[in-house]
Amino acid sequence: MGVSPMSSTGVGPVAKKKKLPETRARRPCHEMGSIMLSDEVKKEIDAEARHYPQRRAVVAEALKAVQARRGWVDDESLRDVADYLGLSFDEVDSIATFYNLIFRQPVGRHVILICDSVSCYLTGYEKLLDHLKKKLGIALGQTTADGRFTLLPNACLGLCEQAPAMMIDNETYGHLTAARIDEILGKHE
Repeated sequence: MGVSPMSSTGVGPVAKKKKLPETRARRPCHEMGSIMLSDEVKKEIDAEARHYPQRRAVVAEALKAVQARRGWVDDESLRDVADYLGLSFDEVDSIATFYNLIFRQPVGRHVILICDSVSCYLTGYEKLLDHLKKKLGIALGQTTADGRFTLLPNACLGLCEQAPAMMIDNETYGHLTAARIDEILGKHE
């Protein structure tokens, strides 16, 4: 059986957030022992921020930059982003937990998002989900024991004309069958 990493989608076991002690919560983020953003990530954030009148507008992009390098966004990274953008931890956390593609728990090397929209549901979503769960040995919201795949639901991938569909990492796949899924999974080591 796999490990339950809980993404911000709300599927699977609920990940409990650590409550910061009141004295710690009042301190500025830079005093909380953060791991600091790399110069490369800061450059990405600054380049994106030039396009907006307020730095808060780049929070999602900043979190994606962190995630691209670390695989997921932990509390330390949230503090770093908040401090760098001059925002509170809670402001950044609210954005991180809103977007389902910002992972707040560790995920596998490859994240599978299976579309569960009406179009996909009507064209075989349930059978394909069952196939994926059996093939990977995990349920929705879990990661395979070898850390290769995390399986998550997604409300819509915008591929209704190709339903049923899924996305692995940033690549979408439509017109899915069990055989096609097996072929696709084989390409993702």
